[in-house]
Amino acid sequence: MLIGAPRELREGELRTPCTPASVGKLLELGLDLVVETGVGDASGFSDAEYRAAGAAVGSRDDALAAEIVVHVEQPEADEVAKLRAGTIHIGFLDLFNAPALVRAMAEQGVTAVSMQMIPRTSRAQKMDALSSQASLAGYAAVTRASELSPKIFPMMMTPAGTIAPARVFVIGAGVAGLQAIATAKRLGARVEAFDTRPVVAEEVRSLGARFVEIDVGEVGQTDQGYAQELTPEQVALQKEGMKQVVADADVVITTAQVFGRPAPVIVSRDMVEAMRPGSVVVDMAVESGGNVEGSILGEVAVINGVKVDGRGNLASTVARNASEMYAANVAHFIEAFWDREGQALVLDPEDDIVAGCVLTRDGAIVNDAVRQG
Repeated sequence: MLIGAPRELREGELRTPCTPASVGKLLELGLDLVVETGVGDASGFSDAEYRAAGAAVGSRDDALAAEIVVHVEQPEADEVAKLRAGTIHIGFLDLFNAPALVRAMAEQGVTAVSMQMIPRTSRAQKMDALSSQASLAGYAAVTRASELSPKIFPMMMTPAGTIAPARVFVIGAGVAGLQAIATAKRLGARVEAFDTRPVVAEEVRSLGARFVEIDVGEVGQTDQGYAQELTPEQVALQKEGMKQVVADADVVITTAQVFGRPAPVIVSRDMVEAMRPGSVVVDMAVESGGNVEGSILGEVAVINGVKVDGRGNLASTVARNASEMYAANVAHFIEAFWDREGQALVLDPEDDIVAGCVLTRDGAIVNDAVRQG
């Protein structure tokens, strides 16, 4: 069976779905691979490295004609027709915001696997691309903030006096938030964090940060580990509790997202305006609507002297490591469902992982979340 890896075309997308290291793992299963010329250029992998690992290097059409096609992003709409009926397509497929693309893939007879729909279970941990990329994005959010901030992060003793450490406030202590906390602490900042789920307070404290206590009433999390959506009344309580912490911070990083829905706005414009000029806000949820009022996707907005960063796709800024992790996630997924004797990728609809991440099959949309959305 042939796997094809086309080059990513989205502007600013520097990751690749297949690395020379992952080629070796897939070849061990008995698969053949063809990658598009230049597939790894943006993330630091040359065509020569792919050839040395055992992959063929060909055209985009060669990669799209394979029986299994792997992407980081979703396929281009006009390229779905180039996928053969029966093709298994694996990538970050935005099922809630691209329903027309999902329908087109179903009509084309493509079996579409959405990597962000991999269940967060112990069995699926090695395949959990959403978590691997979120962790890197959390790191990148802090380094991005340090570039934009006029302040250094660590305390420093100098002959001219003592420089106080930067104050960093991280909102949301999921995978991205915890990595942001850890990175800011390693850089020497004084870190505070908040999450609607009190269960994560000990994790925050274990990283050396202060957990900000805000009583918003009863809040839980989904079986996938995501925070449950707050009521409007709870959002108001959360904003009120965070106002002073935000105002005192040199850097605010927001990570709050609700799976399958627009991100909640939790930092209002008046909260941004109350921050000191030169402060920085990094909105990690900007691609799903944004947590910060006034953030603009792909831009650094300046509000009353405060820089509000809406760059988006932060994992791509560390493309080499992000590609290595994503390609490994994909390889683990294929390995888990690979039938060595039959030399086929067998996606049993009764399997809990398959049921969670396969969106289309045999000309129909088969995922409950997609059908109901």
